[in-house]
Amino acid sequence: MSTSTAPRTAASLRPRLLGRSVVNLVVGISVLYTLLPVLWLVLAASRDRDALFSSSVLSLTDFSFVQNMKDLFAMDGGLYGRWYGNSLLYAVLGAALGALISIACGYAFDKYRFPHKEKMFGLVLAAVMVPQTVLALPLYLMASGTGLVNTFWAVFIPVLFNPFGVYLGRIFSQGYVPDEVLEAARMDGAGELTAYVRVALRMLGPGLVTVFLFQLTAIWNNFFLPMVMLSDQDLYPVSLGLYSWNSSASVSPEYYPVVIMGSLLAVVPLILAFALLQRFWRSGLTAGAVK
Repeated sequence: MSTSTAPRTAASLRPRLLGRSVVNLVVGISVLYTLLPVLWLVLAASRDRDALFSSSVLSLTDFSFVQNMKDLFAMDGGLYGRWYGNSLLYAVLGAALGALISIACGYAFDKYRFPHKEKMFGLVLAAVMVPQTVLALPLYLMASGTGLVNTFWAVFIPVLFNPFGVYLGRIFSQGYVPDEVLEAARMDGAGELTAYVRVALRMLGPGLVTVFLFQLTAIWNNFFLPMVMLSDQDLYPVSLGLYSWNSSASVSPEYYPVVIMGSLLAVVPLILAFALLQRFWRSGLTAGAVK
């Protein structure tokens, strides 16, 4: 009996080992695909202009990281520092306010009854399917009509409203905020606003962080809307500023090292945000998975 069981056990283990090997291979290729460009960016950011156009980019000699950093913040009167500050303002403040708005809207869709609620939520889901580039021209016309073109508000106001964030807000509200807790708060004399701020919003913390991270990434990488709305370089975010420098690099090659160094610094805030808020984000993604 044990002799016949051994071949069966070995035969049953083969598909598992093969499947595990395939999964590990796919994961390894995905990691290499993700990390190799980052590695090239780190190495290229520490090379001078001549090394960028030679085969010595991947070598471990001739470092000029500090000099490239100085050149970056000195180029065009320190314009990169202004762009970086603009991006932080657009992304961090916009993501925080946008996450609060999305969570509040999702909470309202989940907990309250009002006419045509599901039809309105259907419009929210339909808006998720609309690419942001399609909305750039209508937003420009609206901003032009109100005199907001080439101002901070022309970029900041549109990023506050995210249909996908509203959808996530409703999912998080269903998974994190029991109706019984709200009923208990109302019985204790709390109004609707008090129940939301003091009870529901605290329970929605992981969902709020998750929506914030999605918003932060989208706003930080936002390119087309600022390009349509802005003509003043002092208002550019990092993405649009680096694009303008890269366009000038074909005429002025001294822009190449600073563009690469600026690109390296541009990914730092997103890495820090995901590293610091990862535990909230991971718990938020499992909202409603188990009841």
